[in-house]
Amino acid sequence: MTGWRLPLCMATGYWNVKVSPMANSFGDQFLKAGLVNKTRLNKANKSKIKQQKQKNKQKIEVTDEAAEAVRQAAAQQAARDRELNRRQKEEVERKAVHAQVRQLVELNRLPRDDGEVGYNFQDGTAIRKIFVSEEVHDKLGRGLLAIVKFDDRYEVIPSVVAEKIMLREKSCIISNATTRLADGEDDPYADYQVPDDLMW
Repeated sequence: MTGWRLPLCMATGYWNVKVSPMANSFGDQFLKAGLVNKTRLNKANKSKIKQQKQKNKQKIEVTDEAAEAVRQAAAQQAARDRELNRRQKEEVERKAVHAQVRQLVELNRLPRDDGEVGYNFQDGTAIRKIFVSEEVHDKLGRGLLAIVKFDDRYEVIPSVVAEKIMLREKSCIISNATTRLADGEDDPYADYQVPDDLMW
């Protein structure tokens, strides 16, 4: 039987030995062997527990950092969504105002087909000229009619409609002369007659 060895429990005859889970720890074995004393063993155990707690704490911190990153990303996404919604709402409102102005112009514009008299007006820095009838020319000069620019066209509309358009989109109104007082009240030039043939 030279090649065979019996397990230790069979050789000693201890078959029913109860071993506690901590009985064979390295600390206990070193303590039994006399390599460490009890205070060093307690110190090492406390250090080990402390390290384990720090690892758990770091895991919680990493989890908190990840959660904070998720919250920040969600907040940024919400801000982007709000900005996009605001822009879309402004675009819808702008289109609605544009449609209202179009409807006001198309329903209230005066025909200019038989215009023989030129009426000059300023559009930004340029002087423009449209041909209208004498009656329309006179009403434009007195401020009863106004000129509106819409879709790169000039149209003549009543001043009342021009005021409504001005409330919606001021940039459309090109020429809206103030109404002159018929009886000359508070007009410093009421005493001076303007010649009928004066046109610029």
